[in-house]
Amino acid sequence: MCKGQHGLPFTREIASLASLPETYQMLQKTCRDFADVELKPIAEKIDKNHLFPKEQIKKMGELGLMAVDVPENLGGAGLDYLAYAIAMEEISRGCASAGVIMSVNNSLYLGPILKFGTDEQKKNFITPFTTGDRVGCFALSEPGNGSDAGAASTTAVEKDNEYVLNGTKAWITNGYESEATVVFATTDKSKKHKGISAFIVPKPTKGLSLGKKEDKLGIRGSSTCNLIFEDCKIPKESLLGEPGMGFKIAMMTLDAGRIGIASQALGIAQSSLECAVDYASKRNAFGKSILKLQAIQTRYQFCIINV
Repeated sequence: MCKGQHGLPFTREIASLASLPETYQMLQKTCRDFADVELKPIAEKIDKNHLFPKEQIKKMGELGLMAVDVPENLGGAGLDYLAYAIAMEEISRGCASAGVIMSVNNSLYLGPILKFGTDEQKKNFITPFTTGDRVGCFALSEPGNGSDAGAASTTAVEKDNEYVLNGTKAWITNGYESEATVVFATTDKSKKHKGISAFIVPKPTKGLSLGKKEDKLGIRGSSTCNLIFEDCKIPKESLLGEPGMGFKIAMMTLDAGRIGIASQALGIAQSSLECAVDYASKRNAFGKSILKLQAIQTRYQFCIINV
């Protein structure tokens, strides 16, 4: 590990973990070791070639990382959100795409079903998605409304013991790889945001099609696309929570999801810093490694403080 003029490491360690229970320290080490061995060596290939890391996601499921805070009786790891944040940081440090896939499945897909789903919904749409064999997605954003849950133009009309969905959801993470999605649609326009409901829709389902994969600047191991609903009929039992609870469910889900987003950013920043240190330690100028130059050391210390 590269060190500064005072012998301090240039890479950031989670010093605060030393004061936490051993369970969290063990989890952090497990996730870091996994990221170093399974994710880092293939992260560039995954991103350049738009490859979904199926094998690695399966292994993450075996470690309990695809359902961190889901109770054990439903197939999850039964841990808390601090554990989730620690795991997210380390996985994202190894591969940003794997971090995003993990984040969406944990917080945006499993989260609302765990909080608002019926026992039958949990059995069918949580347990099979805890192992890494399947992943889910979250369909809130729309082409004209962004993530404004109170302005959903996608509609769900109740008819003959079914709901008929029509509309388009945009920028859906894991859109192509997912096998189920939590969807938000307007069931009563007169009630505005109180007329929005949430549904669980398995994929594939007749009437649900996928738009083109977006060619993003990064995190390309996870697909992003539109979900297009055209007279898509789903059973009445697909309703998540009560009618009109969609806005509440969306807001609560997004709040929880922000923990994962922050952890992803921290992990990616940590990896970037490590790459910069590695580069600086190998590049020579004025007869020595530039990492030994005071100007460079000052910049790195500033980065460490901020990360």
